[in-house]
Amino acid sequence: MGAAVARAVRNFNLENRAEREISRKKPSPAPRHPSTKNLLREQMSSHPEIKREIDRKDDKLLSLLKDVYVDSQDPVSSLQGKDAATRQKPKEFRLAKDHQFDMMNVKNIPKGKISIVEALTLLNNHKLYPDTWTAKKIAEEYHLEQQDVNSLLKYFVTFEVKVFPPEGKKAIESK
Repeated sequence: MGAAVARAVRNFNLENRAEREISRKKPSPAPRHPSTKNLLREQMSSHPEIKREIDRKDDKLLSLLKDVYVDSQDPVSSLQGKDAATRQKPKEFRLAKDHQFDMMNVKNIPKGKISIVEALTLLNNHKLYPDTWTAKKIAEEYHLEQQDVNSLLKYFVTFEVKVFPPEGKKAIESK
């Protein structure tokens, strides 16, 4: 919606604005320094052939200019060449595991990525059963790279809630 409004404002009264800009007086060249102006006037009066030479059209140069024909093509930039050579393969997707939470209705996940729910699940599984849920098994199960799984297990942990009873009271045991 915003683009349509911006376009309407931009194109409003376009012809009149363009006509006004075209008919506007063109800027004059910057004034010369008075000392330079006097020197130029002296040179022109003492050498009138300079003024004639400046105003004269050179027919030879004009004829050469008419013979010039320019045909150019834009060179292929190196970025475009690299893009064509290194096209990415189509992404492979896999179905998300454990649809129990269904937080964001994720239908499929690119290989090499995991959802938040899966990350929490695999971290918790590794924490509870480190012998069965090794980094190698997690990498195979979730189609991840071994190095990424090792970093994930090293630097991320799940929250663990511990409740400490006040010092003056005895804790009530849960049944």
